Amino acid sequence: MTEGKRQKQVSSVLQAELNEIFTKLSLNMIGGGMISISAVKVTPDLLEARIYLSMFQVEDKEAAMKRIDGRAWEIKKLLADKVKSQLRRIPVMQYYLDDTLEHVFKMEELFKTIKTSEAKSEE
Repeated sequence: MTEGKRQKQVSSVLQAELNEIFTKLSLNMIGGGMISISAVKVTPDLLEARIYLSMFQVEDKEAAMKRIDGRAWEIKKLLADKVKSQLRRIPVMQYYLDDTLEHVFKMEELFKTIKTSEAKSEE
């Protein structure tokens, strides 16, 4: 099912505001790594938001997710203050780990391995 226009608008507003909030609360740098919001998906009724977090060089991802979940109420309160004029209700936010970056690095390693094995077989 495709996202509607309003869903896309709300998603982009939430993503921009959440990025600012994460920076303000120092949640964008945890455990020696960097955390960014890679995507926000909102349900058609605009009552739930799925926030996908991309973690780069974070040693303990589970601990980072727990830290973010522990501050979820504070994040939601700050978000409500910022978007109260744009949204009637603040959606219930659920945080998910976006492991796309890890898959990219694994694929690059596989391609390098294939390239070196092809180069060796040509010699």
